Amino acid sequence: MLKKIKVISVMLISTSLLVACGTDEDVKKVETNTASTTVKKVEVTNTVATGKKVEGRWYTNAQLIRGKRVFKDSCAECHGDKGQGLVTDWKKPGADGKFPAPPLNGSAHAWHHSKELLMRTVNEGGVALGGAMPPFKDKLTAKEKDAVLAYVMSLWPEKIYKTWSQRNPQ
Repeated sequence: MLKKIKVISVMLISTSLLVACGTDEDVKKVETNTASTTVKKVEVTNTVATGKKVEGRWYTNAQLIRGKRVFKDSCAECHGDKGQGLVTDWKKPGADGKFPAPPLNGSAHAWHHSKELLMRTVNEGGVALGGAMPPFKDKLTAKEKDAVLAYVMSLWPEKIYKTWSQRNPQ
């Protein structure tokens, strides 16, 4: 009888731990109907980090979750909290003569560039390109930079990401 109680106790504790830890559903596909078009994007839904790849993407759930934190701490001030940009016309220089930070949510041009070029921009900044973005080469680790690119790409609608990935096989 004591053995049965121990077995049941272990099973209950194990089940409780699994439930408390969450599942691999760190990222879910969200469908949003806009006009007559269905747009799919990837959305971070909780804080459990796993090494499982996000379906159809090059990055893992853990990278996506880390990237969201890095983006919030290092990028959102200029690119907007959801990568939407902060100005109406990011192609027009501001009063200081510098181009404002572009949207990174798929509505501008970031998705036209390879991961390597995007990483170079993160590392070197945007001053040479006429912007004001500082270099992050020595401010972020390699893992943080990879993660922030994962998060940025998670903001892109599925159609845009698919086009990007066809142009840039990983």
